[in-house]
Amino acid sequence: MAARKQPSPAALERFQPKDRAAWRAWLERHHLTSPGVWLVLFKQGHGVRLPSEAVCEELLCVGWVDSRPAKLDAARSMLLCTPRKPKAAWSAHNKRRVEKLLAEGRMRPRGLEVVAEAKRLGTWSALDAVEQLELPADLAARLDALPPARAHFDAFPRSVKRQLLEWVQTAKKAQTRQTRVEEIAAKAQKNVRANQWRDGKKT
Repeated sequence: MAARKQPSPAALERFQPKDRAAWRAWLERHHLTSPGVWLVLFKQGHGVRLPSEAVCEELLCVGWVDSRPAKLDAARSMLLCTPRKPKAAWSAHNKRRVEKLLAEGRMRPRGLEVVAEAKRLGTWSALDAVEQLELPADLAARLDALPPARAHFDAFPRSVKRQLLEWVQTAKKAQTRQTRVEEIAAKAQKNVRANQWRDGKKT
């Protein structure tokens, strides 16, 4: 049987919960059947905001994850939320959140299944080197080949370096990885951070 084609992000519904309980209720009803949702959130100073930690915790409980943001209007932004893919690597932040949710007894059956599958596949620990900011040999070589790219990269904030290392680590093809390494090094030479999102667009 052919795999069911997933709808494009543009085709997904939008949902703006009034509070955390409403977000939890939506996920409880739809997490097993929905391909994803654009979570609509107020920007700072425009309405009651749903804290990002609350958003992430409720997603993890049911085996979902947040990904890219998008601009909606002057008062609101959106966040793409979808079921977590089995081969998606786990960040240290999300692993700590899961441990907290487990201790509090808040993980739902699907969330527990997703965690168990990640540990079986190895994606639970796939980003351990990234979390330690260990520079892979191919990226290190390109940074050193384009001075002062290494100095600029080393001066980037930890969060940026971690994000760039994850971007390299999660490339599915060798050519994709090489392209990402080249982009990071070339932009670092100019003291520019690669693969950054602004107003829902990648720079």
